[in-house]
Amino acid sequence: MSHVRYAIGVDLGGTTIKTGIVSSAGKIFAQSKFPTLGEQGPKAVIAQIRRSIDEVLVHAKGKKIGGIGIGSPGIVDEKGGVVKDPPNFADWHSVALGNAVKKIFKLNTRVENDANVAAIAEAKFGAGKRHPNFLFVIWGTGVGGGIILDGSIYRGPFGGAGEIGHVCVDYQGLQCNCGARGCVEAYIGQRYLSQRTVERLKSEPASLILNLVGGDVSKVEPKYISEAALKGDVLAREIFTEAGTLLGVALGSVLNTIDFRVVIIGGGISAAGGFVFDAVKKSVQSHVMKPMRDDITVLPAKLGNSAGILGAAGLVL
Repeated sequence: MSHVRYAIGVDLGGTTIKTGIVSSAGKIFAQSKFPTLGEQGPKAVIAQIRRSIDEVLVHAKGKKIGGIGIGSPGIVDEKGGVVKDPPNFADWHSVALGNAVKKIFKLNTRVENDANVAAIAEAKFGAGKRHPNFLFVIWGTGVGGGIILDGSIYRGPFGGAGEIGHVCVDYQGLQCNCGARGCVEAYIGQRYLSQRTVERLKSEPASLILNLVGGDVSKVEPKYISEAALKGDVLAREIFTEAGTLLGVALGSVLNTIDFRVVIIGGGISAAGGFVFDAVKKSVQSHVMKPMRDDITVLPAKLGNSAGILGAAGLVL
């Protein structure tokens, strides 16, 4: 089948590099997993990326590889695939990662921000296949996003478009890591949700969350809150419903601005259950302009942990 094309997708994470060979139909053929070694500086990371690609190339078996795509944390300048200040990477200010990898493998190489890569994966192979225009949200440690416009990623003139975690929901609100006040990320990111839950547990000690962490509140994190929520725990559901409502407020502002109707939500916290999506949708509907309300669609992302590899390969497929 000569019309099937193949590419290598590299999902560069803070602790792990995951690499795979991907077909144009979105099938992953071979995968490798290596520690990133981000604390050892850019040279060590590039050497690990090389190892991870070498390992999957062994399985290429006559498949013609059309290119290499890399999803990376940090801001990415497309020209030369320059990655700037990725969090959790030592001595890394501005590194032309794309050029470095291209030089090693002599293949067309493109680098993109990891949230954008996940958005591309959903557009090409996942929940966004039928939606040429959608807002993609990654809800996990923080809140990231990507804008898919006419089936392609919209990067903005400087590559930073889609940072929906920094939409303000209260201009006198909580301090966010970005330096501004009241960003939605400061209310619904992983750390805040955990802190808020610990506070509430003081007055609601009967919650199932306490059982799940063996009574140790320092272990409270979204996966336990979500497990409790799925089992019907009232406090856990309240925490997530409130968070979903706040996310909806931010998303309503974005949809009003860019005239979109569809939101796709991925990331760890999106696994908390259908009731979270209901809360987000209800909140979005009450914060968009009236003519848009009936058209609002909020969907879970489909690709989970494979999104990084698939979207990265999608850059060159």
